Amino acid sequence: MNKLRVIILKPSKYALNGYVDRYRWGFMPNSTVPHLRSMTPDSFRGAPVEVLTVDEYVHTDLDYLALLRRELGHRILLAIVGVQSHQLHRALDLAAYAHQNGCLTVIGGPHPMTCDTSMLQGRGVSFALAEAELVWLDILEDALAGQLQPVYGQKQRWQRELDSPVISPPNKKDMQRYVIPMLGLYPARGCPFTCNYCSVIKIAGRRVRSQSVETTIKSLRAAKAAGIKMIMFTSDNFNKYAQAEELLNAMIDEKLDLKFFVQCDTQIARQEKLVELSSRAGCFEIFVGVESFNRSTLLAAKKGQNHPELYKDIVDLCQTYGISSHFSNIIGFPKDTASSIKCHIKTLCELSPLQASFYILCPIPGTEQYSEFLCAGLIAERNLDRFDGTVLTWNHPDLSRQELTSLLFRCYTTFYSLKHTISSLRRQSDADGRWFRSLATLTLSSFSRYASFRRAHPMSGGVKRVYLDSSSDYIPLRKTMFDFEFAPLPQILQLPEADQALNRRAKIN
Repeated sequence: MNKLRVIILKPSKYALNGYVDRYRWGFMPNSTVPHLRSMTPDSFRGAPVEVLTVDEYVHTDLDYLALLRRELGHRILLAIVGVQSHQLHRALDLAAYAHQNGCLTVIGGPHPMTCDTSMLQGRGVSFALAEAELVWLDILEDALAGQLQPVYGQKQRWQRELDSPVISPPNKKDMQRYVIPMLGLYPARGCPFTCNYCSVIKIAGRRVRSQSVETTIKSLRAAKAAGIKMIMFTSDNFNKYAQAEELLNAMIDEKLDLKFFVQCDTQIARQEKLVELSSRAGCFEIFVGVESFNRSTLLAAKKGQNHPELYKDIVDLCQTYGISSHFSNIIGFPKDTASSIKCHIKTLCELSPLQASFYILCPIPGTEQYSEFLCAGLIAERNLDRFDGTVLTWNHPDLSRQELTSLLFRCYTTFYSLKHTISSLRRQSDADGRWFRSLATLTLSSFSRYASFRRAHPMSGGVKRVYLDSSSDYIPLRKTMFDFEFAPLPQILQLPEADQALNRRAKIN
């Protein structure tokens, strides 16, 4: 009986210097890797299944490449997961390497779910266009038989109701790869909004679907027992999750004492009860995509749910309940100028959320904005590695790539001033977890200034960059297997009709 070895790998990306982006300690765990590992049975169709996991962002050796070789009596499946457009080249290089050594490979994630990959199909690598719950067992069965289909999930992208597994936490060795033992979970998927620069509604849909609260609680119990100290709820809009209060109450009743992070839309300003409950359950930070203070800019981006006059209410509400407010900002919208960006950072500093992050507007392949920019001939960058929100990839009417890069780092150094850091530490309440929030504030402030001084994006992945391999090691193999050095800019993959209908029925609560 053949043994099936499954290697679940989250790829990194190629940095500006060509090296694979790797860090000694990571800031944010990948949620898909443990999710897919937890979905994989110990045996399948009578064959034993061995599962190995790799997150390239925090793997500081290349030992896992030795596993991508055919062995007598083994079927080897490489599942490259969570692939975004700026990680596509790395994913294709690993797929080519695995194929060359007799392994089967499937690529899934945001890029194949939102972009047309037909030109890459039939070349020894398969693509998953749907959520893992819909296709994973079919992939395992075909892998065991020794032949994958070119594409999985063409007819339906999302489950109508989530049937997710209890998550098995990572082992101690993998936990040591992060600044603090942490685990990513998504109790719900989907976002009801239609921001034109965001691909979430193509990846997870507009209807917010949730797994059972009991499943999430079981995952949290397992995480605590394994030594996890922090949870990142990576659902895009925790405050749009219908069972949020039920989950938070269950966490309080369980006395889990796990610090956690959530993402919310700006309407959290009107949900004081949820913020208060989150604080009692152990929330230390709420991440909010404010993006801009200019209402006309927000409307042009189809982000009309954001009302800048409410931003201060979010800061004050979080402050009241001892939670750090983290505002995400985008610079380089079409109407932005150097002067307006400087005005933005001045306003942000006056508002003074405890934390902030900044990105350059990027037309992400698969989004409505990308399609518009592509049709208008505005996209100037041809290398998908650069589509990560840290550099300008299109022809801005007023700002050059160099100007926007300088403004990006100016935003970080201006916001994370010594004055802001001291003020943030003084504003920490006496609520439980003050030491944790104070340490997080001091660490992020110091690291953001250091990274900006080094001209590196502070949110790029972790601490202490490690150099091992680079794109030059794989480009000859990429050319041989795919017949290009750089993948052409993709066209958008249209949603199946069944999923379009699901999106049309979504409601904004």
